Amino acid sequence: MSTPAGSDRNGAHLDRADDHDPFLAHRNLLFTVAYEMLGSAADAEDVLQESWLRWAEVDRSTVRDPRAYLVRIVTRQSLNQMRTMSRRREEYVGQWLPEPLLTAPDVADDVVLAESLSLAVLTVLETLTPTERAVFVLREVFDVPYDEIADAVDKEPAAVRQIAHRAKGHVSARRPRIEVDASEQDRVVEQFLSALNTGDLQGLMDVLAPDVVAITDSGGLVPGAARRPLEGSERLVAFLLGSIAKLKVAFAAKPMRVNGGPGVRIEVGGELVSAVSLTIEHSRITRIFSMANPTKLGRIGEEAPLGR
Repeated sequence: MSTPAGSDRNGAHLDRADDHDPFLAHRNLLFTVAYEMLGSAADAEDVLQESWLRWAEVDRSTVRDPRAYLVRIVTRQSLNQMRTMSRRREEYVGQWLPEPLLTAPDVADDVVLAESLSLAVLTVLETLTPTERAVFVLREVFDVPYDEIADAVDKEPAAVRQIAHRAKGHVSARRPRIEVDASEQDRVVEQFLSALNTGDLQGLMDVLAPDVVAITDSGGLVPGAARRPLEGSERLVAFLLGSIAKLKVAFAAKPMRVNGGPGVRIEVGGELVSAVSLTIEHSRITRIFSMANPTKLGRIGEEAPLGR
């Protein structure tokens, strides 16, 4: 979707937008809210399009706080979208992962945002109910007051507080404890890339945690892709080196920022085939999230419009 000042994906012009429109001013925030609730940039864009259409019909003179009003619209539209997504997930082939985003380096400076965007945390959010996820995202990531969250999810403030407490406990118990500075992350990524690009078995064993877990989302569209998680460094290294050995064209792994954290761009024959997010703990890689589904790689070429 283009910004409301342009055209939507169907070419319909959204003529009421102007440089002072609150929707434009808060668009990056609204996209981030929708993406964190849905785990899909494509669905987040659909939510923003629908939210814009609703906003265009509003009498702006009656809106005291445009930011809160817009967040409420986007939250409600995201909850509606979740129902559609749940039906699609039932038919999905193999592992499902959130759609990866290419992020600017400065996203990592906002620790709360970067952690909430990580695929490791987004996969934990998938285990929450839609309402729990909405409450968690709005409260923990965007610090929205409880009464405003209550309006957005059609609950009483007291109930929202309980939901927030329950969701925070659930996520805290399952999220990785990442306390690695940027220079350490860069060193580990460089070590991993060097070993992967040269086929250095021992180098890979040294940089991977013994209990590393690798999850690949191919949507059933990529021959040879693992459809179940690969657990353990020995098994993972054997799979990686075996897969590379079968290639008849050039293989290259390059660094990139994925969802606010360290990642890898995998190219085969000069073409992007996978965007990889890495979780690094205690100077070793503990989780690898690989997006190989070509339908989810369309936005990895440009930085995502994020904001809090």
